[in-house]
Order: sequence, then structure tokens, then C-alpha cells
Amino acid sequence: MNNEKHTASGRQKVKVGESLVGENCPVYIIAEIGINHNGSVELAKKMIDGAVFAGANAVKFQKRTPEVCVPQDQWNIERDTPWGRMPYINYKRKMEFTMKQYFEIDLYCKQKGIDWFASCWDEPSVDFIEQFETPVYKASSACLTDHELLLKMKSTGKPLIISTGMSTMEEIETAVKILGEENLLIAHSTSTYPCKPEELNLNMIGTLKEKFPGNPIGYSGHEVGLATTWAAVAKGAAFIERHITVDRAMWGTDQAASVEIMGLYRLVSNIRDIERSLGDGVKKVYSSELSSLKKMRRFQSSEEIDKAA
Repeated sequence: MNNEKHTASGRQKVKVGESLVGENCPVYIIAEIGINHNGSVELAKKMIDGAVFAGANAVKFQKRTPEVCVPQDQWNIERDTPWGRMPYINYKRKMEFTMKQYFEIDLYCKQKGIDWFASCWDEPSVDFIEQFETPVYKASSACLTDHELLLKMKSTGKPLIISTGMSTMEEIETAVKILGEENLLIAHSTSTYPCKPEELNLNMIGTLKEKFPGNPIGYSGHEVGLATTWAAVAKGAAFIERHITVDRAMWGTDQAASVEIMGLYRLVSNIRDIERSLGDGVKKVYSSELSSLKKMRRFQSSEEIDKAA
């Protein structure tokens, strides 16, 4: 996939599917289904429908190989699950979609006209997802220091989003140095579910923009509510990711930090309003102001008088 580096600042615009992501581009909005589907393709489809209705650009899943990601000393620990009490490894296996199920999801997203992709938590999962034409990869915050996994995703030639929760600036810098800046998007994040407003630290969006001037900077939020995500857009986030669900009261660790479908609709709609409202920062007198200028301005320049005439 080709990058385009035509912004005045030199910050690249990364092509994700049919969308350009970067400064002066529409915010790319990712509705993360993650594992909120609880192993049900039908539930995943409902969330895909909701994301399409809301106007999101993409839905995202999480892909793990349980035998790789779950430490062996946790395999046989009994856990309560939607299917009853069972060993943890069995629960993790039931949460993973099969190849057949992902082909069904892939076809469904194509029919609905929405991008889909996945956060891969291990290298075999990258090989698994490579069987589909997903437009981008995502490295979760938990995987930021797994450099072999990062390079595995980068080696596919697709753009890569890295999330930066629970990470130091040094760890972020090391990951960027290892990966290179080409086709790389960086998401500010705080890995608390849900996250308190005072720990969101949205000013980090500006810090990352200064530190990595060649890369699109976005925001992956885990807070309750929408206002702080809108604030992230106003701070200059080029892409936004929020978890979604059909019901925040459902079973699952991510549900409470997720947005229900009508909330997602409001989130997207108001992001588009914010985009239109930010403007270019150049002061001008709009033609819509001229009647007010003529009626209310006490002292007018000759130029203003001519415009208002």
C-alpha cells in the first residue's frame, strides 16, 4: 500500500483501505468489537450493522492463539464464563472465531461496505489474518514491547497502528525506531478499563505529534462517555478507536468501557461536526457576517463598507 506525504508539515497520510488517514483528512473512526462478541458471529454481525449505521470507517477484532497467549500455569484455572465454569484455556478457545467464521465476517463486511481488521496478539495470528484482505494491522498496547510481533505485522507490507497505553516514552520511541516511520500510525491510549478522565492525558496527542512529526497520531479511548473522545479530535487526533457493544451490561471485561450503538452514532455525527468547525485557522470575514457587520459595527473601514454594500 502506498503512502502519500504531501502535507505542508511533512506528516504522511497513510492509506487505509480507500481512506487517507492524516492531517487535513476526515478522522478515520474505528469501532472495536474486540471480544465483545462473546464468541457469537451473529452478535458480531449486529455490531457490524451498528457500526455501518453510525457511519464508522472500520470494525476491529482481536485475534489470539490461546496456546501461545495464555501462560500454561493458567490453562486449568477454573473461570466463570458465558458457557458456565470451565478451565481458562477452554474459555479462550471458545472466544476465538474459526477460519470459516472469519470468512463469514469478511464477506459480511464487504457486503456492508465497511473495513475490518484485527489486533494480532501473537505471530501465528498474523499468519491467520493474512489469509484475508484486511487493510491494516493493529498492535495492542500490551504488545508494544513485543518487537518480533511488531516486525511480523510490519513485514506484511500493510500499515500498522501501534497503541501506547501502559508504555513509557522510551518504549514508544524504541518501537518506532525498530519499525521505521513509513506506514506507521500511533495511537495515544491509557490502558484502564474504564479509564478515569484525569488519567486520559489528552495533551499527549500534541506531545506525540511533536515527537513523531512524520506520523498520523490518533486516540484509542477506554473511558465512559463521549465528550473526551470529541476533545481528542479537537486536539488533532487523525483517527479514533472506541470499543462498541450492543449492551454495556453484557458479560465481558470490555463491555463497561464500550459505547452502545446509538452512542456510537452520536460520537461519529459530532466528530464530523467538529471537523467542519475547526477551519483553517486563517481569520476571514464570512459573507454570512456581512449583514451583521452592516447593521451592528460601530466603526467600519472603507473595505468593510464596500463588502457590506
